[in-house]
Amino acid sequence: MNFKQGIRDGIPIGLGYAAVSFAFGILAVDKDLTVSEAVLISLTNLTSAGQFAGLTIIAELGTLVEMALSQFIINLRYMLMAISLSQKVDDDFKGIWRWILGFAITDEIFAVAIQNPGKIKRNYFMGLTIIPIIGWTLGTLGGALLGNILPAIITNALGVALYGMFIAVVVPKARDDSHVFVAVCIAVAISVALKYIPVFADLSGGFAIIICTVVASLIAAVLFPVEVSEDEF
Repeated sequence: MNFKQGIRDGIPIGLGYAAVSFAFGILAVDKDLTVSEAVLISLTNLTSAGQFAGLTIIAELGTLVEMALSQFIINLRYMLMAISLSQKVDDDFKGIWRWILGFAITDEIFAVAIQNPGKIKRNYFMGLTIIPIIGWTLGTLGGALLGNILPAIITNALGVALYGMFIAVVVPKARDDSHVFVAVCIAVAISVALKYIPVFADLSGGFAIIICTVVASLIAAVLFPVEVSEDEF
């Protein structure tokens, strides 16, 4: 895996992010942020749910404590992803590169990176993340500048792109590996339960994702344990 392969793998993610961040750019300007402020937020963050939630807090003049707590809860799942991915990278991931890895992890980038065989090389990860970051930032810029020009039916439809992209990442792996398919089904079942069982009605989206991830992973680990030979230590 090299830089060019990372670029190729990152292009679909970047295109999906551009569509979603376009909607963020529209909303940011609608909430009285300037174009430069909206772009700066997207350039220094890479979290769709976190940014939309943070934008709401900014618009409602919320406190810094509210902002910190909301971002911690919504983005807590990335900590689990970072821990998992850090065990798969090669020896070149040291110092600031660990910080870059943590900054650039998203659901889609993690899903693509973790399913690649062997160690993840630094150049590959750089290529994988650079296009999504550019797509996320330029999409925000486009939405902030052009959002009011496009019909509402088009801008609303752009938000669906991220879900379609994530399905495209997960489905091929689940199709090829029955264990992954079972884990995905378990996660979907838990997600539906958290959504429609009244006692979980007030659970935040971030916590719901964490619960789905942890529980589905634990069940899959129990059902399909991976045998590790002594040579792998």
